[in-house]
Amino acid sequence: MAKRDNIIVGLDIGTTKICAIVGEKTRDGVEIIGIGTHPSKGLRKGVVVNIESTVESIKKAVEEAELMAGCEINKVYCGIAGGHIKAFNSHGVIAIKNREITQADIDRVIEAAQAVVIPPDREVIHVIPQEYIVDDQEGIQEPLGMIGIRLEVKVHIVTAAVTSAQNIVKCANKAGLDVSDIALQQIASSEAVLNPDEKEIGVVLVDIGGGTTDIALYHGGTIKYTTVISLGGNQVTGDISVGLRTTANEAEKLKREYGCAMTAMVSRDDTLEVQSVGGHKPRSVSRYMLCEIVEPRIEEIFQLVKREIVKSGYESFISSGVVLTGGTAAMDGITELAEQVFSLPVRRGLPIGITGLVDVVKSPMYSTGVGLVLYGGKNVEGMQFQKGNDTTLFNKLTSRMKGWMKEFF
Repeated sequence: MAKRDNIIVGLDIGTTKICAIVGEKTRDGVEIIGIGTHPSKGLRKGVVVNIESTVESIKKAVEEAELMAGCEINKVYCGIAGGHIKAFNSHGVIAIKNREITQADIDRVIEAAQAVVIPPDREVIHVIPQEYIVDDQEGIQEPLGMIGIRLEVKVHIVTAAVTSAQNIVKCANKAGLDVSDIALQQIASSEAVLNPDEKEIGVVLVDIGGGTTDIALYHGGTIKYTTVISLGGNQVTGDISVGLRTTANEAEKLKREYGCAMTAMVSRDDTLEVQSVGGHKPRSVSRYMLCEIVEPRIEEIFQLVKREIVKSGYESFISSGVVLTGGTAAMDGITELAEQVFSLPVRRGLPIGITGLVDVVKSPMYSTGVGLVLYGGKNVEGMQFQKGNDTTLFNKLTSRMKGWMKEFF
């Protein structure tokens, strides 16, 4: 297969699936030209627990994407998630030497904001400027060239467990891929499903994956709060498996085909066939019973998300409401239940801002993969984490933090 320089590949290494999405950078933006998916067996709650299984799944997803796109894939943009992700806001202040603010001053104030104590087993993966303040004038997005004597910045810092990030890079490397960059999954998903107006007036992205629920809160055009809840669609599947006494595979199938997050939307007369365990005959149960199992778990996830929104302190600033994405967000009734819990407008987030195979990726489950492609489109010159060289991952990450600033602001 031919190598093409303008190819961008997003690799979503999830708990339930590995997804490789191939985009081609064009004058008009990004065109999706290929997609490959394969079930994921080597992750638990967003964290790699089996290297070999994950590597095999990555290889198969990438091979499928290569065949569809008709090109060779050798470097990717990876997402990172999991309960180990921790984020906080920080503040930096410096004095301006020559009164006119230069790029060196901006770099220096970002470094001042990063001067916080971080445990040795954790490392910074994102430093995202929220706003600059010049001589008490707040809300400045680009201070370059302004006159002042004091420059401040508010930043959002995302940290991850060193080993978890290194294992993701190692899996990609063992699958024969170089990693151009890694990005927090909800930040990547935001690239694909949120529009600038929502980010400006305030919005919460809730990405409900298989193992985790990732939250990103935006206001004033920039990210204000991120967190990860270690609950997701797999917990719903587990509840169905126990409640209906069936296998996990059958429970997953029932969830996808018949699951509904609101029992009020389901007729008590609808029935479905459930495969029994241990060779017993299939049973007929009502769909209402299935939804009685699903609804409490989905509501629990939303209550935990609501608690995080209150904790962020931005509860009154999310005027445009909540956007649900991720595989579980495709379930019937989920937006209606979310509106009840949050008392806010809720919509289902589908990938936007792309051309090409739009119909193929027009599903919440592909939001992170498409978002990684769009993220990569803004950072084509990103440094690669090459095969066999993952030990220096975070040295490279640190050297690129200043470059990230330009992407998100």
